[in-house]
Amino acid sequence: MGIKNFFTKQAAKYATRNLPEDQKKMIQSLVELDPELFAKIAKETEVLVKAGKPEVYASFEIMKKYQKELQALSAKAGLQKIIQR
Repeated sequence: MGIKNFFTKQAAKYATRNLPEDQKKMIQSLVELDPELFAKIAKETEVLVKAGKPEVYASFEIMKKYQKELQALSAKAGLQKIIQR
């Protein structure tokens, strides 16, 4: 594991610290499958936040942009049924 992947995982753990345990595991498994995707999402969200957009709206906008990749990743992880509820 590269140092970049290690820090991406640590950031995911920190970001999910207030979520229920099952949701933490789901997100962490997705991050482990494709840490580069989540690093891109984080960077692009940060750019929008620095431009003045509220973090929640920035996150939604970027997640929509990467919706297909996230859906494919969740299907690969076997989480598609959980996410579609």
